[in-house]
Amino acid sequence: MAIPANILVVDDEAGIRDFLEEMLTRDGHRAVVVASGEAALERIASDEFDVALVDLRLGGVGGMDVLSALRQRSPDTAVIVMTGHATLETALEALRQGAHDYLFKPCKVVELRESIRMALLKRQQRLQQHGLLDQLVQQLADLGATPAGAPAPSGASPSPDQLPVALHPTEDEARFLKQGNLIVDLMRHVITLDGRILELSPTEFALLAYLVSEFPRVISSHELVRAVQGYECEPWEARETLRYHIHRIRRKVRGTTGHADLIRTVRGVGYTLGAVHVSARF
Repeated sequence: MAIPANILVVDDEAGIRDFLEEMLTRDGHRAVVVASGEAALERIASDEFDVALVDLRLGGVGGMDVLSALRQRSPDTAVIVMTGHATLETALEALRQGAHDYLFKPCKVVELRESIRMALLKRQQRLQQHGLLDQLVQQLADLGATPAGAPAPSGASPSPDQLPVALHPTEDEARFLKQGNLIVDLMRHVITLDGRILELSPTEFALLAYLVSEFPRVISSHELVRAVQGYECEPWEARETLRYHIHRIRRKVRGTTGHADLIRTVRGVGYTLGAVHVSARF
């Protein structure tokens, strides 16, 4: 049973707004639905939301502007950004700016419900932490002594570097890998290249993700099979097993983006990534 919540929906597509409003209402939430960033800013100024579902590509005031406004006025609101495949880079920037999660449009109901559930749980934990911090501030004020580095008991919000480590927002830095225009989301098992999703099997995803994580090292077939498929085999057997999977990855990459050199074979050694290199880890 979902935790009832006050949820803001910001999307300029009527069909998506209607779908989200009906789904959220059936789940027991209060859905406030608006069609533009401008309308979202008006609602944010007058209402408090537990969760906000925000389309990144809006005319006028964009989704990132809405995210920024929420961070300033209501930092405890969990923001889930909704994006098309070609705007995944923007979605990752939204995560850096404090968004809870991103979803591809059209959203899958199961993924949306799970993302909202996790957002509400994290928000509840954050509010509980803030409550404990407020109690600590009050206790210090009652004692009439504030240790150096502790939040001031005047009621002013403490700065981020004054918060205990446990209260800092946590970020799973290993969730994303980026290699040029290739982005790997290890949590959602999604890989995009040039803004397009590569439709990979679980084994193909694991192989490509492992090559990204180990770049620029050339990985032997034996190591790839052990790391990705979890068993030991003879080198010749590993080469035969991988030849099929690598061929399928290359064919899918070429068919989706036209790239023909994403995976490079080093004869007699193994495989590595080709024309691009790992440039960042999120």
